Amino acid sequence: MTEQVTTGTLVTTGTDVTRMRELNALSIVRALRGNPPSTVTELATRTGLSRPGTDVIVQGLVADGWLTVVEPDGSSVVGRPARRYRFNAGAGHVIGVDVGAHKVLAMLADLDGTVTWTTRLPVDPGADPAARLAVADAAVDECLAATGLRPEDIWAITVGVTGPVDASGRTTLFTPLPGWASVNPAEHLAARFSCPVQVENDCKLAALAERWQGAARDADDIVYLLAGMRTGAGLIIDGTLRRGYGGAAGEIGALRAVRWLTAPSHLENCASLPAGIDTDDAAAWVFNAARSGDKAARTAVRRYTRDLAVGTAALVLTLDPQVVVLGGGFSRSADLILGPLARELGRTCLRVPEIRASTLGAESVALGALRLALDEVDARLFGVGLPAPVAPRA
Repeated sequence: MTEQVTTGTLVTTGTDVTRMRELNALSIVRALRGNPPSTVTELATRTGLSRPGTDVIVQGLVADGWLTVVEPDGSSVVGRPARRYRFNAGAGHVIGVDVGAHKVLAMLADLDGTVTWTTRLPVDPGADPAARLAVADAAVDECLAATGLRPEDIWAITVGVTGPVDASGRTTLFTPLPGWASVNPAEHLAARFSCPVQVENDCKLAALAERWQGAARDADDIVYLLAGMRTGAGLIIDGTLRRGYGGAAGEIGALRAVRWLTAPSHLENCASLPAGIDTDDAAAWVFNAARSGDKAARTAVRRYTRDLAVGTAALVLTLDPQVVVLGGGFSRSADLILGPLARELGRTCLRVPEIRASTLGAESVALGALRLALDEVDARLFGVGLPAPVAPRA
């Protein structure tokens, strides 16, 4: 039988009261998430709840494992110091995976986004889907084994892949990974993990990472450039990652007129490039030679940057971003690219945004995958109308 509480003309069922308690508990969790440890009085002020009510809820959250007690350090000399409480970030964990052409990088983090383990494993660029998935599984398994966690301790997973990702989680439009267009990483991982698994494009995830922990933390309107032997872009507008209707937002490189497809060829075909140098090492050699004053190398870098600027200018004129972030492997040579790129943009753009080099390097995609996984956890924890989550293990 459902209990009813009558207040004036308002009749509230027992179910409503229970839900109100859950929402009040979530408001306290939200008030502590990402903030310093707080007292009951501070939490009551921040949430608008009464102090006695806040105290009752806090004790329940401690018992359920959502919060931990921070004992006084003894530095107070007057009276008894108040207890402080912090969000128990170790109550759950998320995993971000970057499945690339030459490597798989997996990161495991707690609910505050603190990375507790990272595993990087090589993979053959020509590996078939089964072999590449096996490397991804091995990277994830190493993260779990190193931290003593089990699949049920993971609350969300995001996998970053090369190519636009459609609604099914596949890269059906385009991917340079052999046979990967038919692969559904979410279905593959769902056989082992009961948590939500998302799949997203690597450029988009890198853009998220730069706004979260990288070069664009102060910006809401961002164009992220993946500059390497492959060129791509990730877009954040008004603080929101833009995927587009079919997941292909930012794939301006598919338009041959912007010259992104052929831009790296200027580096690969540099006149002074030594015979026999591996394609994967050619660009690094050219950039280093350009720094040393090699005329042919400097010409190659200038021509590459000019082609990179064509697609970049189109995005800048369309979106008017605050910041353009240069990422990817070539960002290690930002000292040779940023200035010329800004000058090229100045010739065609009404307003040239600030251009910054990525600060995250090869970890940007995996970090962005962690951020998206944390966003999924937040949506389930704090989403309006969603049931309260099952309390974590203490």
